[in-house]
Amino acid sequence: MRRVYIVRHGNTFDPGETVRRVGRGTDLPLSFSGRQQAVALGLHFADTKFDAVISSPLKRTRETAEAIARNIRFDDRLLEIDYGPDEGKPESDVVARIGADAIRLWDTDAIPPQDWKVEPATIRADWADLLVESIGTTLIVTSNGIARFALDICRHDGAERKLKTGAYGVVEEQEDGWDVTHWNVRP
Repeated sequence: MRRVYIVRHGNTFDPGETVRRVGRGTDLPLSFSGRQQAVALGLHFADTKFDAVISSPLKRTRETAEAIARNIRFDDRLLEIDYGPDEGKPESDVVARIGADAIRLWDTDAIPPQDWKVEPATIRADWADLLVESIGTTLIVTSNGIARFALDICRHDGAERKLKTGAYGVVEEQEDGWDVTHWNVRP
């Protein structure tokens, strides 16, 4: 049986900072609290032997992956989505432009707002391929925009689509597909 741990990178903003919508075009490192989350993940997984470690090449995901494991393979399929005209904008500006309903649909159903450069079918196909390519116990470190689509190809009991910063989910292979056994777990 294969088991895949899907980890979202740690925070990129600390309390008091303006939270902005950051995607593939904004390569931010982890913030102070994000580095603490990465350390917590590293301690949590200290006794876990990963047969493969795959990460997005963005700074925030690299730093998180490096705090957990070694021998990391970087894969562009795990790059965050492109938020188009909302890239780098404060969240309040994004909501003002596209509306709260568009954000709700993104958070609940992974329906991208107009002008975001997202190809859900491609991301789902990439997840299917990543699961097929996984070996033994695999660690995948990515961002929320990408992680949310893993739920579309795995059975789950209504898991919240948004994977929190510094949190992880677990999907396990069964004879007839993949099951989400844990989601949004923070150490």
